[in-house]
Amino acid sequence: MSLKQFLKSRIFIKHLLLSFAITLGLIVFVLLVLRIYTRHGQAFPVPDVSGMTEEKFSEVLHDAHLKYKVIDSTYNPEIVPGAAVDQIPDAGHKVKRGRVVYLTINTKAPEQVAIPKLTDISYRHAVAQLESVGLLPGKIIYEPSEYQNLVLRARLNGKNISEGEKVAKGTIIDLVLGSGENGGTSILPDLRGMTLSEAVIVLSNSSLNIGTVFYDATIVSHNDSTEAFVYRQHPSPDFSFQITTGAEIDVWLSLDKTKLNTEGVNKKENSDFF
Repeated sequence: MSLKQFLKSRIFIKHLLLSFAITLGLIVFVLLVLRIYTRHGQAFPVPDVSGMTEEKFSEVLHDAHLKYKVIDSTYNPEIVPGAAVDQIPDAGHKVKRGRVVYLTINTKAPEQVAIPKLTDISYRHAVAQLESVGLLPGKIIYEPSEYQNLVLRARLNGKNISEGEKVAKGTIIDLVLGSGENGGTSILPDLRGMTLSEAVIVLSNSSLNIGTVFYDATIVSHNDSTEAFVYRQHPSPDFSFQITTGAEIDVWLSLDKTKLNTEGVNKKENSDFF
């Protein structure tokens, strides 16, 4: 039988159709298995487990047919120790059953970090060193020294603290700086219109400290205090151009923007302060 005759024969056509049917059947079977295995189209919202301890969130996630894994920890004294403070995916995000929810847990105590080298370096370098390990720069204290703004000592709660000592992450460290041969002066910045956090940064960059903070009646909540702005300061830049380095600047904060437009009144208030 020639090839042409074979290709036209019933047996060849029969086997060809059979092979197509088997191939199609295998494709359909694989697609059905994959659909079942991946639960195609079956996604469910992730429950919100924030604020729950492990005993509770493990039960909630188990009921939602989800797994969990703790990948990080933080410390917040206002949150119950061991409670979840963050989750990935976020609550409400739809995922398939069996997926893993990654959690950040609130620890029972703040993380301890070692004090970095702070002495015999510049103030700016010391601030960078503190921030690199999660510590915060506090008050600037000046003492006589021939080297201006060189860090002489680091202090915590009025006591000297040395390199390598362990403190809680987020601790505020005061720095003792050299005042220079004849002492030092700084240009008094105008803080009016700034938030408290912005004012603290500006004062720190000018080698000055925040003094007493006064809030007016418009501020009734913590959120108000973060959004409030400085409308008055003492000493005032309207009367002083320079000030001794390390000095404290008192500020008055408000949410009332009309207080920023009372420059004449502001001057009178400062002149009547004492």
